[in-house]
Amino acid sequence: MERIWLKHYPAGVPADIDVTQYGSLVELLEESFTKFRDRKAFICMDKAITYREVDEMSLALAAYLQSRGLAKGARVALMMPNVLQYPIATAAVLRAGYAVVNVNPLYTPRELEHQLKDSGAEAIIVLENFATTVEKVIAKTNVKHVIIGSMGDLLGFKGVIVNLVVRRVKKMVPAYSLPGAVAFNDALAAGRGMKLQKPTITREDVAFLQYTGGTTGVSKGATLLHRNIIANMLQNDAWLQPALKKPPVVDQLFIVCALPLYHIFALTACFLLGVRAGGVNLLIPNPRDIGGFIKELQKYQVNSFPAVNTLYNALVNHPDFKKIDFSKLKASFGGGMATQKPVAEAWLKATGCALSEGYGLSETSPTLTCNPADTDKFSGTIGLPVPSTWLSIRDDDGNEVPLGEAGEICAKGPQVMAGYWNRPDETAQVMTPDGYFRTGDVGVMDDRGFTKIVDRKKDMILVSGFNVYPNEIEEVIASHPGVLECAVIGVADAKSTEAVKAFVVKKDPDLTAEDVIKFCATQLTAYKVPKQVEFRAELPKTNVGKILRRELRDEKKQAAA
Repeated sequence: MERIWLKHYPAGVPADIDVTQYGSLVELLEESFTKFRDRKAFICMDKAITYREVDEMSLALAAYLQSRGLAKGARVALMMPNVLQYPIATAAVLRAGYAVVNVNPLYTPRELEHQLKDSGAEAIIVLENFATTVEKVIAKTNVKHVIIGSMGDLLGFKGVIVNLVVRRVKKMVPAYSLPGAVAFNDALAAGRGMKLQKPTITREDVAFLQYTGGTTGVSKGATLLHRNIIANMLQNDAWLQPALKKPPVVDQLFIVCALPLYHIFALTACFLLGVRAGGVNLLIPNPRDIGGFIKELQKYQVNSFPAVNTLYNALVNHPDFKKIDFSKLKASFGGGMATQKPVAEAWLKATGCALSEGYGLSETSPTLTCNPADTDKFSGTIGLPVPSTWLSIRDDDGNEVPLGEAGEICAKGPQVMAGYWNRPDETAQVMTPDGYFRTGDVGVMDDRGFTKIVDRKKDMILVSGFNVYPNEIEEVIASHPGVLECAVIGVADAKSTEAVKAFVVKKDPDLTAEDVIKFCATQLTAYKVPKQVEFRAELPKTNVGKILRRELRDEKKQAAA
């Protein structure tokens, strides 16, 4: 198929990007550390650190990690919210020649154990608030080295007060015991006296293992090479340029980083895009505190605002939102979940900046498509394929369908992962013979190349931008002694796009919905816990006994209609 969308590209956006301009992500990072030395790079809780400081601290931490005897290619897990240690640790792991394993800090011990074992991580850098989770599983993993940070580590004198409040007043640090663990600042201090043995890193080396449900419920690591991430960062950068060229001119790109850095969207669209442009990222550790988030936004004039629909919605509906100065806002990118028209309209009215919705997956680093960054209206589509990307809408037999017809969205480009970590069978299931990645989403492309998502082939549930896989939740519910069998689906939810609903056949007649929900909360991150539980005498099944989730979904749709 020819790339019909190219003629609808904004002026100045190239058809293709040159991935060979950087030998590795390390080359890209070090170029910016040199070029923008005295500029601010990251701000968190009013404390700014410069590119020089990120360079020096990440170099020290890289040397310290090497001194622990980790071989090139070793996996290092990062388990933190958006704090200053995150970008420093990411740069350090990459510079030492290792791969970053991003971990959601809210994971339960069960979820963390799977990820650490599956990735073979040998070290973890964790914020003390979540160290208790590490303690519970470390003996069952390959992790030999633990570095523990605290909220106040890099905040100077203010950090002492922050740590006191976090630990003693708010009691946000549960007790833990991790003998041999090293404090983040001690690791930095030790590393400053060491020399980094610069490894040879190529574009073909693994940069990140980004965990996702893939096609089945088991969480798998999308293997993202240096070239995958470089490509997507360059694609996003090229796409952003028309918006940046609009007046008023901005001296330094200012990005709001409220999306968690362990999520691929923030990693590429905030952290790496910002560093390459010599921009500054405002790190928001807890975007759920909307009042506090708005107070932070009032202090700055922001230019780029990537977020998910639920966050935009919460902001525009807060009484203090109108106190923020958005006169320098150039681009607002919606991703991670469907952006709703009423939210987009409210955002445009409040900020004067239209929401540009995009689409992608962990497996694609993540961006595949986006609406023009300088758009003045919400399109209701996921936009056009970004440079060097091919999109093909296909039927179940892998044949391309005519324009205007629905089929599975398949994509090819330099941002597509190398495969699932150590799972060749799973990789084979999602790749077509001609090299396209099958997304599992059903879409329709129009004659200009704009695509609209109409359904999901997978049973995946999307809760506030996070993928939730029914298999995983069903496995947990089924392990409750009072449950005979169960099925899980997503149902429409005004706050989070979809909510998790469980259908349960009881083994114990006294089992309640509250029992099921409480049990799930001990095994699953909060967004995966069912919000609704419905008891049934039996569940719909195929003639071989497979539970039909689709029938349950269709029932709910008909009831809602």
